Amino acid sequence: MLQGQRTALVTGASSGIGAALARQLAADGWNLVLVARNEERLERIASDLRRQHAVTVDVLAQDLAQSDSAHRILAWTRQNERTVDLLVNNAGAGSSGPVIEADDAVYERLIALNITSLTELSRLYAADMVRRRQGQILNVASTGAYQPGPYTAVYYAAKSYVHSFSLALAEELRGTGVSVSLLCPGATATEFSSRAGKADLTSAMPASQVAYAAVQGLKKQQCLIIPGVSNRIVIILSKVLPGHWLARMVARIQKPLLLD
Repeated sequence: MLQGQRTALVTGASSGIGAALARQLAADGWNLVLVARNEERLERIASDLRRQHAVTVDVLAQDLAQSDSAHRILAWTRQNERTVDLLVNNAGAGSSGPVIEADDAVYERLIALNITSLTELSRLYAADMVRRRQGQILNVASTGAYQPGPYTAVYYAAKSYVHSFSLALAEELRGTGVSVSLLCPGATATEFSSRAGKADLTSAMPASQVAYAAVQGLKKQQCLIIPGVSNRIVIILSKVLPGHWLARMVARIQKPLLLD
């Protein structure tokens, strides 16, 4: 599938895993549509990718927390005659701290980014792909999708939704020519943790390594992509240990990472 001049749409492409995925895809010859709120950052990344890889890179500044964002993005790609062969739903937000201490707006935005926009973009672009009988979707979840996450509870729960939704959609689309892949990275060295109000783990994987694993998995049309042996072990343990044990273990890891 990753051959020739195809177009990938990457959300949350202004930093972190999204930017790393954009770089990896451009290196493989993909044209890109980069989507995020920060237009200035997107333009810088786009300029570098055009120069380095001689690919077409479009920039679309869009806040995916807005209720009509998915339809706006679809309308833009149609109006500009960009056929999306690969949809990368990477945009997301995190929040750390006790659930009862968060503002309503924080969780509303988290759910809109991690769940609502991902669902709508998947639904809209999958329908176009099915009509063409060709396409791929990559949804970015987390190893946190497999366990309860005290002190980052809503984020972990949202990623559990992404996990369940993506595997279900993959099965629904079986035989249509459209594949769905789920990327479940562990701790990754990006700005994400500080924005969510916690420190990075010292064992965090570079975003470039996560992106490389993701693109290799897409080439094989893998349904589940888990970068790194340690992350695979974490997921195996998450499947066999009781949920309340996992909650206590995660709390002991997460609570010391909270920033004042």
